[in-house]
Amino acid sequence: MNILVTGSKGQLGSELMELSLNNVQQHYFFYDLPELDITSQDVVDRLCREHGINVIINCAAYTAVDKAETDVEAAFRVNRDGSAVLAACAAEHKALLVHVSTDYVFNGESSTPYREHDPVNPPGVYGISKWEGEELIRQIAPSYFIIRTSWLYSAYGNNFVKTMLRLGAERQSLNVVADQIGTPTYAADLAAAIVTIIEHYDPDKHYKETYHYSNEGVASWYDFAVAIMEFAGLNCKVFPVESAEYPQIAKRPHYSVLNKSAIKRDWGVNIPHWRASLAVLLKKMSQTAKE
Repeated sequence: MNILVTGSKGQLGSELMELSLNNVQQHYFFYDLPELDITSQDVVDRLCREHGINVIINCAAYTAVDKAETDVEAAFRVNRDGSAVLAACAAEHKALLVHVSTDYVFNGESSTPYREHDPVNPPGVYGISKWEGEELIRQIAPSYFIIRTSWLYSAYGNNFVKTMLRLGAERQSLNVVADQIGTPTYAADLAAAIVTIIEHYDPDKHYKETYHYSNEGVASWYDFAVAIMEFAGLNCKVFPVESAEYPQIAKRPHYSVLNKSAIKRDWGVNIPHWRASLAVLLKKMSQTAKE
């Protein structure tokens, strides 16, 4: 099986690359800018043809949530139009498309974990562009899995965990918002779930599925920050504050916990608790730093 991974230098793409090193059954082809711009139909089509691609995993996205509010054209070009290009190429080459989306398609006003078919109402440009990308995939791709996730972090790229580790080492105290509730997601766990699906799906079937994936459990950003300091052995004190004290350009969902029952039911995916996965990452980063 030949698998094309877009956005390979990002958090999820990097974790998929790490997993692929021990996977001799599939052939992975990793691409990112500038070699692959997902908005270029010609480039995507050429790569799919050259490598005989059976599966496209789209990890590429415009994820600068605040910047998207003013850089609207770029956000839609990548998140909406790029998704349509990949869907068209998947149709042309009879490939499965695995597309990663976001909890930002919801408005964050729920009080129970969001299910896949709950009504969407994105609060900002980023969420709208991702939702419209999802819809185009549903219209164009003959076989797809759309996987929404939240609060992604890893040893790669820039993310909340790495920011907290840096600030925790520099400061004696930090204020972190406590009224935004969701679930952190270790990118390595999400990558493993995607690989599980790819290894077990039937290439002769057409799938049209939307799934949710985050780690188990519920946390605020404050809870997440406290755990990071605890597991990393940092003495920085973390204080809870309200979102109103840190106004941001784009509205953040106050509640974005995702219900994962469908992906567990259909694919037998084992999802670790967010604290367990955070401990795994921090241990890995500590060992890497010592080498």
